[in-house]
Amino acid sequence: MFSINNLHNTHRLFRLPIMLLLIITFSCVFMLTGCGSDSDSTSDVTETATSTDTDTDTSTDTDTDTEDVVTDADFEATDWTDETHSKNVDPNFTEVFNDTEVKRFDIVVTEERWQSMLDDMTAIYGEFGRTSSNSLTDTDEDPIFVPAEVFYNDIEWYRVGIRFKGNSSLQTSWQQGILKLAFKLDFDEYEDDYPQIKNQRFYGFKKFSLKNNFNDESMLREKVAADVFKDAGLAVSHTGFYTLYVDHGDGPEYFGLYTLVEEVDDTLIDTQFSSDDGNLYKPEDDGATFVDGSFSQDDFEKKTNEDDEDWSDILALFTALHDDDTASSDPETWRANLEAVFDVDVFLKYLAVNGIIQNWDTYGIMPHNYYLYNNPETSQLTWIPWDNNEALQDGKQGGALALDFSDLNSNSWPLIAKIYADDEYRDRYNQYLLEVIGDAFETNKMQASYNTYSALIAPYATTEVSGYSFLENSDDFYDAIDELLEHAEDRATAVDSYLDKQ
Repeated sequence: MFSINNLHNTHRLFRLPIMLLLIITFSCVFMLTGCGSDSDSTSDVTETATSTDTDTDTSTDTDTDTEDVVTDADFEATDWTDETHSKNVDPNFTEVFNDTEVKRFDIVVTEERWQSMLDDMTAIYGEFGRTSSNSLTDTDEDPIFVPAEVFYNDIEWYRVGIRFKGNSSLQTSWQQGILKLAFKLDFDEYEDDYPQIKNQRFYGFKKFSLKNNFNDESMLREKVAADVFKDAGLAVSHTGFYTLYVDHGDGPEYFGLYTLVEEVDDTLIDTQFSSDDGNLYKPEDDGATFVDGSFSQDDFEKKTNEDDEDWSDILALFTALHDDDTASSDPETWRANLEAVFDVDVFLKYLAVNGIIQNWDTYGIMPHNYYLYNNPETSQLTWIPWDNNEALQDGKQGGALALDFSDLNSNSWPLIAKIYADDEYRDRYNQYLLEVIGDAFETNKMQASYNTYSALIAPYATTEVSGYSFLENSDDFYDAIDELLEHAEDRATAVDSYLDKQ
């Protein structure tokens, strides 16, 4: 049985002149490079050589971005089919996000390119495994992309852009010496360098976040929180469980159990809204609090329509929200003006779900981890939750918000405080709490979900290896599942207690 490396070498050898083939073969023998050597790995995808992108010139294959000279462009995309690789198909959610199985990705990257990724991380965050200071590095710099091969079910995707991703979670993992880092995958990032992969997709998807379940010993929070938002009828990313193996020169290494997350600016707005033509924002920092006067274009990064220098929809939301005179003298008009630019109903339902599941790492405590999409059908900015690995627990920074927002400082988090202060909106919020706790987060339903998912992922979660895991031992995993089961009961009690006081 051929390994992946054997197959790629075979394709290349047929394209080389006979004399060059003899030279390469002769060189391999005497330099003991192990060309085409078999692997004793028991994994599904057998051990690869240092890289799948070694062509006729291997001595200068160190390019890490599009400005470098490309020396590995002579290849054929032999695994390419319309269904698996083409842009001209609908996203295959059933194939990619299957709730009943744990799937597997293999990433194969040259030793040189992998080292460039590590060197870049060192330049940004300091030495691997060493905390540089008591505070996190404040940087807007993303780690670099490099091209790599991605394998799934023995099918290859070519020169896929990969990079490490994350903010505080990425830095903390790096400084703790844990190489189970989150990844960003972009399947046509390098199409200008490699024309063979123009508009390359993975079953209709251009890009993903491959999240490492940071600070989540259950490895379920990202997945389950998304399920609850979805069951409640909100737009949210699809998620799925994947194991990740990375070969950066010495064969595939198990990096652990990950959660694959659909990117909001890829397929979500195209499939969960009537059109993907609207403005999509990823708010961050001071402006993302919606405090009066805090607006900054830099704090509302555009993910669509980037060349259109127009933030009038965001400014209109600021204006309507902070029209305090109208809010006190004519609440009905204030609500109408606000709803003309903002989908308040979606936001109230989001608040209900987020309050029940608890998530301290988002709006109300932290100014990030959400998107705003200007829905072309309604011309309303619509709230989309994002990054839920810290959900389903009381959390840090003083803990998650209480269900009662009466004491929330309107000068710090006005989007919640001002809306909750309105009697009609507060009544709607309370009704959504009752609906969510009776359905999307019903206790028995949640506990059954935890039990099903934990049984599914346990063989993969509990076999993570030291240096590639946030678990100290397998007991940590099972203890975390028990905490989630108890949390489901506690939240039902919390909702009952809150509603009894209304």
